[in-house]
Formats: sequence, C-alpha cells, structure tokens
Amino acid sequence: MTITAAVDGSALHNPGPAGWCWYIDDSCWAAGGWREGTNNRGELTALAELLRATAHIPDEPLFVLCDSQYVINSVTKWMPGWKRKGWKKRDGKPVLNVDILQDIDQLLVGRNIHLEWVKGHSGHDMNEAADQRARAAATAYQKGTAVPEGPGFAGAGSRGQTNAAQANAVPTKTTPAAPISEPKQPKTATFEQEGLFDLAADTTVMPEDAAKEALTVFRRAAHRAEQGNARALKALLNDALGANLAVPDGLSDAEHELRVEGTTATAQFTTDGWIGLAVWDLSQAVGKATGSARLLGWNVGRS
Repeated sequence: MTITAAVDGSALHNPGPAGWCWYIDDSCWAAGGWREGTNNRGELTALAELLRATAHIPDEPLFVLCDSQYVINSVTKWMPGWKRKGWKKRDGKPVLNVDILQDIDQLLVGRNIHLEWVKGHSGHDMNEAADQRARAAATAYQKGTAVPEGPGFAGAGSRGQTNAAQANAVPTKTTPAAPISEPKQPKTATFEQEGLFDLAADTTVMPEDAAKEALTVFRRAAHRAEQGNARALKALLNDALGANLAVPDGLSDAEHELRVEGTTATAQFTTDGWIGLAVWDLSQAVGKATGSARLLGWNVGRS
C-alpha cells in the first residue's frame, strides 16, 4: 500500500524558533523543532523523520508532497555530486545542513520514494496540515509552551507502529536504517547537480522525459484514487483548470497518446465510454530548471 504524506518546516525569524512536521492524516503525524533553527532545517528534518518513522516497512512506497524545491533538489539532484566531493559544494565550501542530509541519504537506502512539489500556502489540504503543525511547534518553542508532537506513526493503525521517541520535539542523531542486501535507488534520484543553486551544473532534462514523468505521476495518483486514497490526485488537480475535473475509474490502465510541443505536453486518454485530456506546463522541469511539471488542465467527456 502506498503511503501518501506531506512534509513541511517553519521558522519564525529564519533563523529563529523553528518547527517541522510530517503528516499523513489527523491520526498519523509527528512534529518537533528547536529554539533556534531555519526553515530549510525544518523541511529536511520533516523528510528525515518521515523516513525514520516508516523504516520498519521499507517495502511500502512513499509518495511525499513537499513545497520546498531546496529539499527536492537536494535529494534528487545534488546529493550524488556532494558525496563525490566529500559533502562539499563546487566551490569547496561545506554543504549546509550536512548532518540531516547524510541521515536522509542513509535512510533512503532500499526505499521506494517519490517527491512531488506542491505550491505552498495554496490550499493543498495535506500541505496546509503539515504547515500548520510545523508552525505550531515553532510557536511553542518561541513561547516556551508544550510542543504538539503528534501521535506518530502508531496513529495509523494497520499502517504500523513506531517508537514514540521518533516523534520527539528535538530530533537527535540516531542510527540510520540498515541497508538491505540489494539496495535500490529511490525513484527520484535521477538527476545530479554538483553545487547548491549552481547553475553551471549539468542537469539536462528533455521535454519528452519531463512529460513522461508527469504522465507517470498522474497515472499513479489516479491508481491510488481508484483504491480509495485520493489525496495525491486531489493535490495534482488543485491548480488545474477544466470543465470536468472528475477522474473516471480506469484512468491508470487507459490507452493514451502523449504529445510534446515546446514546454507544453498533452495526453489524451481513451477507454470505453470516455475520453480524457490532460495538459502540463513543463517549463519548470526542462533543461536547468529546478521544479517539476505542473498540471494545467484536465477535462473528461463521453466518447
């Protein structure tokens, strides 16, 4: 069963009182923070703690909604180059937040994870829930009040249980999850960049590749919706325009025709009884851009 989660971080003054949160649903989330930290440390820690909380079920795929391109690019593009250089950037300076990044690097071993960028503060339910809890943790540190730590992964019932200490408000260095015998790379680790925000790095992403990835993400989200978990699909459709934003059952297996023109991709889905059309903007996912394709529109009608 795929686990869909949102991660977020918050800092009141950056640096200042800071918080982090991973969120699956109201009965399954964890938060914490520090008296002084940055939003980037909060964002990274949220991902690390999510991976740690689910380390006992490594075969369960993770679909993670994240509004931080810094986190997504660090994990999917830049870490391989940093590791080759001894966790240093192209200019020889140490990578910021290296302690958390090294934790994430170890925790990713053997995991199947997809990071999906969502626009922050734009009405995405899960992103908003994570943001509110991360900010509440930061505010608690600012005021010196009790930190709302959340129920942790144990709140997910059949999804599994985790030690309550994993949701501690002040994350500490712990032993990373042990590698499995045949480690597989996380699905997102497909690009490399050698330095933080270093535009000279070689990150060639062709429009066709970006379109195929966008199509895969859309189909995967539709498949989860067909199984009763529509969170990821709702997040994708949140910004889309269309006369009919409903997604009929069968999309994940429907025949399709994918076309790319410049930085725009369209996919027509055809099956018995209906035709669907999706349109993506690829401009933030092509060449040296640092984002992902955005679903601009979706419409479905009877064939």
